[in-house]
Amino acid sequence: MAFTAKDVQKLREQTGAGMMDCKKALSSSDGDFDKAVEFLREKGLAAAQKKAGRVAAEGMVYAGVCPECGVGALVEVNSETDFVAKNEIFQNFVKDLAVVVMKENPADVEALNACQYPGEGKTVAEALTEKVATIGENIQLRRFVRYCEKTQNVAYMHMGGKIGVLVALEVSDNLKGNEAVIELGHDVCMQIAAMNPQYLDRDNVPAEVVEHEKEILMAQTMNEGKPAAVAQKIVAGRINKFFEENCLVDQAFVKENKTSVSKYVEAKAKELGGKIKIAKFARFEKGEGLAKKEDDFAAEVAAMTAKK
Repeated sequence: MAFTAKDVQKLREQTGAGMMDCKKALSSSDGDFDKAVEFLREKGLAAAQKKAGRVAAEGMVYAGVCPECGVGALVEVNSETDFVAKNEIFQNFVKDLAVVVMKENPADVEALNACQYPGEGKTVAEALTEKVATIGENIQLRRFVRYCEKTQNVAYMHMGGKIGVLVALEVSDNLKGNEAVIELGHDVCMQIAAMNPQYLDRDNVPAEVVEHEKEILMAQTMNEGKPAAVAQKIVAGRINKFFEENCLVDQAFVKENKTSVSKYVEAKAKELGGKIKIAKFARFEKGEGLAKKEDDFAAEVAAMTAKK
């Protein structure tokens, strides 16, 4: 019995298995759809669809820089449990995805899923489906960033993949690849991991965020009993504190807290006889913003209680 591309697509949608596995299943069952489903279930490849609805808020963040080309990548892949995040198969899968991001430069997660997975003749999406079946948990490719080779990229991982940081430094030609610059980048990465700045500098803070913060500070100051004219001056000073806490270059440098990050970078550039500027950074924390299983359970309990 012959089968079409639509049959393959239908089987993929029903089972969650990869395209090549669906083709093989239909071929082995002479195009019989029900037998193809059974074939995939027997092989353990139809389990992914059932697992896809389960919460994946654990997992791993991985940051790396290609030693040959200098491209940097930061990726987050989520799993249901921390136990799976410690699985070597899962960890290697995450690292392989970072390599794909470095080499293929996909535009988004959808494009990354369509890229070829290294060494297996499958797409990333198909490889992901197989990993779900093998590992036995829902796995989700959540996000990634990629910095090109034009900048000096430095990567840092904290607590075995709980936090990952990628920093791009603009450096003069005489400092590209300089070990002292890379060490500086590593220090900046640790700063970002520890202090979690929200913005690079003041210019990157959206105007509406600044205005909202000023409104809050003004209300606080007026509640302290200060006259409006005085309050305005106090708010102008206090907004600087907001920038110092939330902008990377304005933060006190954790290794030498008497100076700011920007001043430390400037001093290091002068010492090395070149130019260094923090161009951009990315910080991923595993599962941030995602609902955990206990959150789902609490919501279910609350809903049940409300019905009574």
